[in-house]
Amino acid sequence: QLQVVESGGGLVQPGGSLRLSCAASGVTLESYAIGWFRQAPGKEREGVLCISNSDGVTYYADSVKGRFTISRDNAKNTVYLQMNSLKPEDTAVYFCAAQWSFYYCSGYATEYDYWGQGTQVTVSS
Repeated sequence: QLQVVESGGGLVQPGGSLRLSCAASGVTLESYAIGWFRQAPGKEREGVLCISNSDGVTYYADSVKGRFTISRDNAKNTVYLQMNSLKPEDTAVYFCAAQWSFYYCSGYATEYDYWGQGTQVTVSS
């Protein structure tokens, strides 16, 4: 059974950076797409970006283009979300999720089967 666990969240000032990790256990991630989602208080969960098993990256939140990047390290069974130039509106709980998929990754939460518990990111001065 695949399990994913997020880490790396915290409090950061506007303009700062954080790197979130999504570590998998139980199954290798080589056949899975990984999506990052976020949910701010009072808002619906939104897709941010994702990476396919073949390292194709798709952005679903225009607001993070040019600031967020995603990468995977199959040797460590981990996917990373590098967040730069953070803004207060990036404040949310960030979730990673896994989808058994080849050459494709989705921005729809309903297409993901395995979810982490989330990690809080707060951008504030």
